Amino acid sequence: METRITEIADGIFRLSTFVPEIAPPSGFTFNQFLILGDEPLMFHTGLRRMFPLNRAALSRVIAPERLRHIAFGHYEADECGAMNEWLAIAPHAQVAHGQTGVYVSLNDMSDRAPRILQDGEVIELGGGKRVRYIGTPHTPHGWDAGVMFEEQTQTLLCGDLFTQVGDGPALTEGDVVGPAIAAEDLFRYSALAPNMGATIRSLASLAPRRLALMHGPSFAGDGAAALHALADDYDRRFRAASVQP
Repeated sequence: METRITEIADGIFRLSTFVPEIAPPSGFTFNQFLILGDEPLMFHTGLRRMFPLNRAALSRVIAPERLRHIAFGHYEADECGAMNEWLAIAPHAQVAHGQTGVYVSLNDMSDRAPRILQDGEVIELGGGKRVRYIGTPHTPHGWDAGVMFEEQTQTLLCGDLFTQVGDGPALTEGDVVGPAIAAEDLFRYSALAPNMGATIRSLASLAPRRLALMHGPSFAGDGAAALHALADDYDRRFRAASVQP
């Protein structure tokens, strides 16, 4: 395996590791995102066993010890498995997450005290970069789920939303909704909570120009339209599940 790094928006880098053995024959990508600034932020830590690959890739952009913020969508191995490895090499870094994630998991699992982010709270990274935390409980799964929005580049850090299989380009203007629907059919990974569609539509109000996917290519284009289409599919799934005997 190797971790490839690509700048998908001004000052935002995608670190991507493709694992062909997962979901064969298509394989599966695991992506982290580095946002530069005076206080750089990493969204997703990657799996603990992928830490050496990701550290080497990140080192091609900045010295790892410069990291100041570590964030992720929810508590799960591929989202935060290497959290403490990053904390060990970045002495001034702090994990930042919503209140539920901190109280339920991170106060115990993080080697340094985490920062609680309120819904809508902004972290100022410097250099014009600002990331806003948005809680999305149970969307697509996890009571502690949330996303982040980088306001300068209008990049939505989607976590597991729009998950797809395969090893596509780092950045695409093509369809990300159809492949996400296919992946949901394959994995059944979402919670199918009744408010899921509404939660995803609320993200569309941000009018993102970039969608940074954890599993799949990042998307450049009408992010709001893609989010509305994804929300429609989850509404359809929930209605279908509700009428089954």
